[in-house]
Amino acid sequence: MYLELKNEYIPGTILKRSDMGGVTGMEFLKKIFFITDGIMLAQIREISAVDGSTLQNWVKRGWVVNPVNKQYNIDCVARILIINMLRDTMQLGKISFLLRFINGDPACRDDDIIPESQLYDYICTVADIISGETSANEVDLRNAILAVTEDFEERAPGDRRRLCAALEIILTSYYASIVKKKADDLLVRLESSGPSAIGYPDERRKIDTEKGR
Repeated sequence: MYLELKNEYIPGTILKRSDMGGVTGMEFLKKIFFITDGIMLAQIREISAVDGSTLQNWVKRGWVVNPVNKQYNIDCVARILIINMLRDTMQLGKISFLLRFINGDPACRDDDIIPESQLYDYICTVADIISGETSANEVDLRNAILAVTEDFEERAPGDRRRLCAALEIILTSYYASIVKKKADDLLVRLESSGPSAIGYPDERRKIDTEKGR
């Protein structure tokens, strides 16, 4: 089943892509960090709607590193956005495992195979490719991941395979979150206005119309 992997919002944020000049991924991050090396908690909240207590809990649990001078750098923000885009459909502990599978200890850069900002860029780029398809399946997703990660430079043998496996899970979960949001929106419309609000006309009216032909 394909229900269009399209989202008007930049992944992990509450910002419409159209309001940001159509950018996403690394372009979006660079736009935020154009004149600064770090942003404050209040700015992250404006971007992602992640409240302060939630983010502090992520830091406390070791899912996000402590800010330096109360500022979060580009890779830390990318990590926050990735967690935020997955948490509707994946348990936080499993998200943490997935990110550790890619980059190990969040507080240590030495065991990373990829900067989180580049990981976020790969996610957004693959999502764009899939959203441009009239239909998509597991093979299409894997082909898109392989194409996007073609320029990835391994630090150790097997790094790209690890990255691609994680990306497939991340993109599948992201796809699920978009489908879930679509279902939630349809339910709200059904509760407020009934079947006609989601495109199903009243059957009696339909019969009367047919009789009047």
